[in-house]
Amino acid sequence: MPIRHKVKRSLLIALCVIALPFQTGCWSKDEIEDQSIYVGMGLDPASETELEKELRSKGSDYLKRKLLTYTLQIINVQTESQHSGGQSPTSQKPYYNISETGDSMFQLIREFSTRMERPVIGHHLKVIVINEKLSRKYSMNELLDFFLRDNDIRPSCLVLISKGSARSTLIAKDKSIIPSFRLSGLVDNRYRSLNILEPMSLSKLEGKIHGEQSYLLQNVIAADGEVKFSGGAVIKGKTQKLQGLLNEEETIGCVWLTGKGEGGLVKSYHEDNHQPIVYEVKSMKSKIDAKVAGDEISFHVSIKSKGRLIEEWLNNNEPIDPAFKKQAEVGSQKEVRRLTNMALKKLQKQYGTDVLGFGKQLSIQHPRKWEKIKDRWEEMFPDIPITVSIDMEITEYGAKITR
Repeated sequence: MPIRHKVKRSLLIALCVIALPFQTGCWSKDEIEDQSIYVGMGLDPASETELEKELRSKGSDYLKRKLLTYTLQIINVQTESQHSGGQSPTSQKPYYNISETGDSMFQLIREFSTRMERPVIGHHLKVIVINEKLSRKYSMNELLDFFLRDNDIRPSCLVLISKGSARSTLIAKDKSIIPSFRLSGLVDNRYRSLNILEPMSLSKLEGKIHGEQSYLLQNVIAADGEVKFSGGAVIKGKTQKLQGLLNEEETIGCVWLTGKGEGGLVKSYHEDNHQPIVYEVKSMKSKIDAKVAGDEISFHVSIKSKGRLIEEWLNNNEPIDPAFKKQAEVGSQKEVRRLTNMALKKLQKQYGTDVLGFGKQLSIQHPRKWEKIKDRWEEMFPDIPITVSIDMEITEYGAKITR
């Protein structure tokens, strides 16, 4: 073997030996079967479960105030291993929920150690659901401080608000579903619905909390073991508390104003016979222009979209002519205007909270003006004039014939 080949071979062997310690793998001495992996978390106003009440009646009590109830959703490892091993499914659910009531997140999570033989770990936490009433009473900083400090919790986990019990969003009727995975998976449907907001992770939220920014969180509702993303929750910057809720139409109006939707539809009605016309969104963008004239501040929002005429009950398979196309575009534009007007009215006049980034755009486009008024921006925001222009173009018709 030539000398240079021997040198290359020796170098390769040396590199492999050096690289071995840096290879990824499971270095922990703890087997996964010996851990209680929690993937979901719910925070509710204090409401002891029947089990907690019974344990307390038998002496399970310690110094605490009943401020909140903390629910963990834990993977049933035995059930999951049966599924992955190809064994026949059991009647057991692949998860179970456990709750504790008290006043310290850290203490509550340690209390679970007195009820479970396996320690709980949060490396795979997918979602934190916070009850609407709790978020009105306590700031996001107070509610999430422990989780922002805990190195075991992934900063990528989602934060949601629930109108109603957070614990109920962690229950599924279908025994094959893990509710926390369902909630995190719903975010992936943004390309199909404008009612699903841009996801807010724990890491994103931390920046907004420390910056005292206002923002929107996705609202989730639950009934009979089912859940639905429905509207948004307005969090006010200075207090970091829930200011109020937006309904589904107001939330969609916010998505149009920010231009951050990935897909969805706009349904309008024909002026004469009121039959539905449906525009499928293929693209959308929004631009906020801040205008300053002396002491006067105003904004103009330009919204542009391209889409497909996906459904109409009018032409009876007749070819679509330019006049009908124009009518469908105008009808869609009117509907988007109605939605954006609803959103602005609620945010400005009722909540007085800028969650759409108007102040941010003012700071970028007119930094000197922003420095003068930033401390009283949300006091001014309700009276700031905002105009909106909307341009929607139908560029596709599917398989429908056009003239």
